Amino acid sequence: MNPGLAQFRGRKYLNLETYRKSGAAVRTPLWFAQDEAEAEGVLYVYSLADSGKVKRLRNDPRVRVVPSDMRGTPKGDWVEARAEILDAAGAARGHQLLRQKYVMKRLFDLLGRLKGRRHAVMAIRIP
Repeated sequence: MNPGLAQFRGRKYLNLETYRKSGAAVRTPLWFAQDEAEAEGVLYVYSLADSGKVKRLRNDPRVRVVPSDMRGTPKGDWVEARAEILDAAGAARGHQLLRQKYVMKRLFDLLGRLKGRRHAVMAIRIP
């Protein structure tokens, strides 16, 4: 397994660093799920479709990630990665893995549907 990816095993949160058009970094702690069935390994995260991090990823797919606590305090080494916003089929896989890992996600999904909120699922690939 990729050493940069191995540090995420058994962790609950990651800190995602995305970049504004100005180049300024923005860090956000998120839940994530790791897809070990993928040959290269993929980390899935999700957010509201109109969130700042999703907008920033549309402009620049370069990211850095690190395992963290729920407040974003790093618990490993930052690694360079690329993120992509997934289509419906890819998003379904990401949601499936996230629901398996986080029981509370089912409740958040229900509340989101009731409020009419759309979510985007992103795949983070660490080379």
